[in-house]
Amino acid sequence: QVSLVESGGGLVQAGESLRLSCAASGRVFSINYMEWYRQGPGNQRELVASLTSGGDTYYADSVKGRFTISRDNAKNTVFLQMSSLKPEDTAVYYCNLRIRSSEYDLKPRAYWGQGTQVTVSS
Repeated sequence: QVSLVESGGGLVQAGESLRLSCAASGRVFSINYMEWYRQGPGNQRELVASLTSGGDTYYADSVKGRFTISRDNAKNTVFLQMSSLKPEDTAVYYCNLRIRSSEYDLKPRAYWGQGTQVTVSS
């Protein structure tokens, strides 16, 4: 009923930028909480950034000042703008959105994107 499609990953050189997108479709009444995670080779999945419906943001120390999370309410899309990329940013990036499918949903449900590969060469 709800699906997320991620896009924007790719291969870049250190210092370059990428913008990831996570578009929600289907029965989307509201998106209450938005997160981006990443999982590098041999690593656990880690939280990179989050955004509340009220506009509060969180960034992992490793990306603070370089990554920006934002949203387009009209398109039910969440973005992760990544600048000054480093080889250690290489990972599969996943979005996680907490979505209410109708006004009768009292508790948002969590949905994951399929993941998009980001590779940063030195």
